[in-house]
Amino acid sequence: MGNKSRGLKSGAKLKKKRKINRWKDPYFKRRALGLKKRSDPLHACPQAKAIVLEKVQREAKQPNSALRKCVKCQLVKNGRKITAFSPLENSIKLIDEHDEVVVECIGGTKGRAKGDIPGIRWQVIKVNDQSLKALVKGKIEKGRR
Repeated sequence: MGNKSRGLKSGAKLKKKRKINRWKDPYFKRRALGLKKRSDPLHACPQAKAIVLEKVQREAKQPNSALRKCVKCQLVKNGRKITAFSPLENSIKLIDEHDEVVVECIGGTKGRAKGDIPGIRWQVIKVNDQSLKALVKGKIEKGRR
């Protein structure tokens, strides 16, 4: 019927076993050791400002074949360089070098890359304090800095 301790004073043993086995859960381990906060360039913040250094293209993973438009940028808060995906069609045309962008996590499993873009974990949501979505739709003009 299972090997769980039963009977008097078994609570201590169950508690000890639970404490040991919890560390085998990867989600618990990441949370308890604060691994996300340590390794994440954004320091576990939802969004961060960055300055665009250059525009790049990344090849999509198999079986897809495409050049995904991305930007290499440097975070304002700590100077770390990251590559962020530029979502929406033709949105890369609205992003220039030295623009200030706001990046956010794309939200793949365990903070890793999402979809067919290898190694890219962030996406651009604002350019010069204006929504990228609104710029692409033509609702607003791009502001000068």
